[in-house]
Amino acid sequence: MVCRSMTEADIERLIPMYIEYYNSQDGDEWTEETTYKRIHQVLSREDSRCMVLEDAGEIIALALGYYEQYDDGFAYDLVEIMVAGDCQKKGIGTTFMKEIEARVKKDGALLIQLTAVNDKFHEHFYGKLGYRNASNLVLKTKML
Repeated sequence: MVCRSMTEADIERLIPMYIEYYNSQDGDEWTEETTYKRIHQVLSREDSRCMVLEDAGEIIALALGYYEQYDDGFAYDLVEIMVAGDCQKKGIGTTFMKEIEARVKKDGALLIQLTAVNDKFHEHFYGKLGYRNASNLVLKTKML
């Protein structure tokens, strides 16, 4: 497996995997247009750090994120990580996360921050990697 920086040319290759995963797993309604825009928004952002994981030339995972500056350093905001459905529960996501951590640490990031679904699956996955719920922040939302 090869982990590398995502390029704009990768987006077209990622669209079918992304749509298949979210529309079949979560019952979402992603289209080619909305998927392209979602990935492109993060990839084209200043200080983005998006990665893909390939196995035998096939992209099997993606990570979307960017660096965010603070007064005492910068953090990596992991916006999204996804492993293709047929590649899950094989340790690939864990291996990919560890590679992401190593790369952003090498780039000088002080920490990784992310928002995750509050359920047992995500608590198990991120918990085994040492991620804990922040006690000083809470996600606020308002439907308009």
